[in-house]
Amino acid sequence: MRVAVLGLGSMGNRRIRLISKYSETIQIVGVDINEERRRKCELEYGVETFCSLTDAAHIDCAFVCTGPLSHSEIIMQCLKQGIHVFSELNLVVDGYEDNIALAKQKELVLFMSSTFLYRDEIKQIKNSMQQANCMLNYTYHIGQYLPDWHPWESYKDFFVGNKRSNGCREIFAIELPWLSELFGDIVEVNVLKSKMSNLDINYDDNYLVLIQHASGYKGTLAVDVVSRKAVRNLEVFGEHLYLHWDGSPTGLYVYDFEAKVDVNIQAYVEIDQLDNYSGFIVENAYLNEVISFFDAITEKKMPVYSFEKDKEILKIIDRIEGLT
Repeated sequence: MRVAVLGLGSMGNRRIRLISKYSETIQIVGVDINEERRRKCELEYGVETFCSLTDAAHIDCAFVCTGPLSHSEIIMQCLKQGIHVFSELNLVVDGYEDNIALAKQKELVLFMSSTFLYRDEIKQIKNSMQQANCMLNYTYHIGQYLPDWHPWESYKDFFVGNKRSNGCREIFAIELPWLSELFGDIVEVNVLKSKMSNLDINYDDNYLVLIQHASGYKGTLAVDVVSRKAVRNLEVFGEHLYLHWDGSPTGLYVYDFEAKVDVNIQAYVEIDQLDNYSGFIVENAYLNEVISFFDAITEKKMPVYSFEKDKEILKIIDRIEGLT
């Protein structure tokens, strides 16, 4: 199998590393218009690189790791060439209907990334909720100062600086799929939002959102790009369950009512993390969805997330942002 990774930034490099870990028999090529990125990738991973997908030739499947606003056209190009597609977060619905229809017509896999759905902590939280079998509420705060996202470059030089693909929107696109999976479809949102920082951006940088799920569960979601400490703090509580999670692979705790102590839940046998990323970032989940993509191609297994589901999540984000 010949796989092209399109876009050789941080995410493209991650996918190359994980595809290599998944199978040494896959031939990986990199595609990027930036010569410096291509050269760095060749030296670090020993893969052949090209300036365009056309130059790469004979590609079976592609990982689209460019900026989100470029995805729709690249995905269309891949599908027209008979290439299975793995897409990173799109953040906008550009081209969704056409690309979904084209993938079905050509019987190609069109795979939508949603990494948190592949995290073992999320599976553990779901198990705890099912065992509790009671009504639950949650509070969840996710925040990180925007200039800290990519310390090696200005936030104005990559997609989070653009209002259509802004930093808060990306956080919502990461978190809402798994929250919907665990707590149920979102039927109502009430939003307070503003710009409270001096960041050079033209969008709201903090949100407080009250969420009503179809299941009856309710949540308070706080999202921002102004918190000087990177935080991911979740509390889930009800009559038969209290758990909290700090976003790290070792930070999930369930309260033992009888012993009156928090009990740490070991979600992983082995944790794969990179030193240059936040402690919240677990490579295991990124690898799991790479495996899911190849399983969808070779074994026709149904992925846990889809472009159809993502389209509905993006509609909710539009409501939160006040775009609809």
